[in-house]
Amino acid sequence: MDIDKVAVIGAGVMGAGIAAHVANAGIPVILLDVVPDGASNRSVLAETAVHNMLKADPAPLMHKRNARRIQTGNLDDDMSLLAQCDLIIEAVIENLEIKQDLYRRVDTARKHGSIVSSNTSTIPLAKLVNGLPEDFARDFAITHFFNPPRYLRLLEVVAGTHTRADAITSLQVFGDRALGKSVVLCKDTPGFIANRIGILWTTSAIRFAFEDQLSVEEADAIVGRPMGIPKTGVFGLMDLVGIDLQPHVSSSMLSSLPAQDMFRDLHQESELIARMIREGYTGRKGKGGFYRLNRTNGKRIKESLDLQTGEYRTARKASLESIGAGRKGLRALVEHPDKGGRYAWRVLAHTLSYATSLVPEIADDVYAVDEAMRNGYAWKWGPFEMIDQLGPAWFAAQLRESGMAVPQLLDQVGDGTFYRTKQGVLQYFGTDDTYHNVVRSDGVLLLQDIKRTTTRIAGNGSASLWDIGDGVVCLEFHTKMNSIDPGIMSMVEKALQVIPAENHKALIIHSEAANFSVGANIGLALFAANIAGWPEITKSVKAGQDAYKALKYAPFPVVGAPSGMALAGGLEILLHCDAVQAHAETYMGLVEVGVGLVPAWGGCKEMLARWHHNPKGPQGPMPAVTRVFETIGTATVARSADEARDFLFLRDGDGITMNRDRLLADAKAIALQLADDYVPPEPTEYALPGPTAATAMTLVLDDFRRAGKATDHDVVVGKALAWVLSGGKTDITETITEDHLLSLERRTIVELLKKSPTLDRIEHMLETGKPLRN
Repeated sequence: MDIDKVAVIGAGVMGAGIAAHVANAGIPVILLDVVPDGASNRSVLAETAVHNMLKADPAPLMHKRNARRIQTGNLDDDMSLLAQCDLIIEAVIENLEIKQDLYRRVDTARKHGSIVSSNTSTIPLAKLVNGLPEDFARDFAITHFFNPPRYLRLLEVVAGTHTRADAITSLQVFGDRALGKSVVLCKDTPGFIANRIGILWTTSAIRFAFEDQLSVEEADAIVGRPMGIPKTGVFGLMDLVGIDLQPHVSSSMLSSLPAQDMFRDLHQESELIARMIREGYTGRKGKGGFYRLNRTNGKRIKESLDLQTGEYRTARKASLESIGAGRKGLRALVEHPDKGGRYAWRVLAHTLSYATSLVPEIADDVYAVDEAMRNGYAWKWGPFEMIDQLGPAWFAAQLRESGMAVPQLLDQVGDGTFYRTKQGVLQYFGTDDTYHNVVRSDGVLLLQDIKRTTTRIAGNGSASLWDIGDGVVCLEFHTKMNSIDPGIMSMVEKALQVIPAENHKALIIHSEAANFSVGANIGLALFAANIAGWPEITKSVKAGQDAYKALKYAPFPVVGAPSGMALAGGLEILLHCDAVQAHAETYMGLVEVGVGLVPAWGGCKEMLARWHHNPKGPQGPMPAVTRVFETIGTATVARSADEARDFLFLRDGDGITMNRDRLLADAKAIALQLADDYVPPEPTEYALPGPTAATAMTLVLDDFRRAGKATDHDVVVGKALAWVLSGGKTDITETITEDHLLSLERRTIVELLKKSPTLDRIEHMLETGKPLRN
């Protein structure tokens, strides 16, 4: 069954977030909640939720116009609207009686065969449908989203004993293709997969930090990045989700977990945390949490809570030697003799042994568990991937030495590993003592799988070329943050040679890293500027311009397939592609002004061409120039692929893929479609207004400076940008070429690199990751 319209009941943070993400997928959704006592506006709760989401940061909506797809209402007047819906998602308070009363009302209003699901995170499905009609139970499942629904990919789906199989299939397809989720089928057990393990992880990490007398900074530095866990660590995570949530979750788990569950042994009430909750120190939403920002002498000072005294002090960077050891791997971390290493072992020993003991109770296989933790808690590695890094046999021996039980599955794998590659196929170890292939869904094409079956066409330390089948080549970046350096430019040139020489059809530029590319390696630019290597800088900029231009006019189609950040030079390469198939969570912008520069690999000329030929905007040379000046001059970043269309970073014909796992396959389909009878584009010619326009934009900049909205160097960079965009010494009656604009970009960026405030901005960005306003 296709799911073409959805209802969400419950307009709280989760319910509203789910509704927003359904709207992001282009699907109309009805959002209902109760009528508050005495309310003159009977749908005020749902309407307020939508209004608040338009202002929220991070934004639940990929574009504000998506809010138009959300129809608000209330449970007294608008239950009849449920008859229009194929899926009805309940997201109300975790109270069994309230939920069942609601289900009875829903059952009388819904259409026959519609699916009803609950977003519960704690109540077993069997209890939810107990006493309800069998037809309702057949249409009922759990769809557990993670907060925030837009950004966390995991969707746990639980079927009951009566749930029809085709309903589960519909939910899987809907979650995967429409919502872009990693859909994991779970057993009907407390906490399902991710929360069952994640809550034990947070409990152990917090308890052992108290016991081992670590500071919150030290604990977060240990259980964060060294373990492949977001840098918030555990205490930062608690502040983010709300410290007051933990007692409720713990209470729910304790009420439903088996008698011998490890969580019962680890759980302890903390008087300090109880006091924090009583006094309103519930995290970011309250007065503060384990961290807070305090204003002292007009300055905001980050403070952290001393776990031993319960008092705040100035936060300080953790300096344990084990943190550095963790960069060498998990074994080096847990084997380090300092208190950080001992703490890391205690946390991992309990978390990983617990996860291993729960298969097959909570899931049929280890791959489902790892998938859930990666996509629900944003871990880089799942529990079984971590055990493989440690070595399963070594881990089992260390558990025994520590006096801990060794789970049966860990004994079963013995000297082997939970994952292996055989004949180019990734396999996982099963509870039946045999290995099973990891099976991808139809329409999923992953570069990581291709790498297991083939060798690269060419490559260096910065980039590689891969044959992904059907005559299509993929150019993959693999520098830090995929910053663009001479090695990447070398592989661009190699692709331009190899594809026609070996009769390939098309090129895709794609990476499975967190970010497509953050732009040029500005560290190299800073080094060259500091030694006054102006000829080399000019040569390097020219090489980049030539490479991007050659991609644009190549005798084969080039398709960009970005995800994550595509900034500065990373966006510029996409602007030169014939087409872009972007993941929905792609963040695009020409942000060079933040480091005192202007786009110089063709970004200015490509944006001018797009706005000049934009049929929806005012015509003539000046509107295009001013719009591009505003976009680049303010370092505007689109916060989604949908929003990128507003700035013409993406064109109307470019595509958006909701599920990142499907991005490469979608891009490949576009590339093959373009390859049929492909003809390169014609060179663009420009008629630009010249010095008159540059003067007008300069006057605006001067006004901004006088108003305190622009710094002195902002004005210097803005004037340089205005000169490039207006075409330099030209006139509206003249026609100039792309090469003319490229020469302006090139000369301008070299001149800006000669200015010390620009170098200060670059150095500050490299040191802090933040722009300097000077």
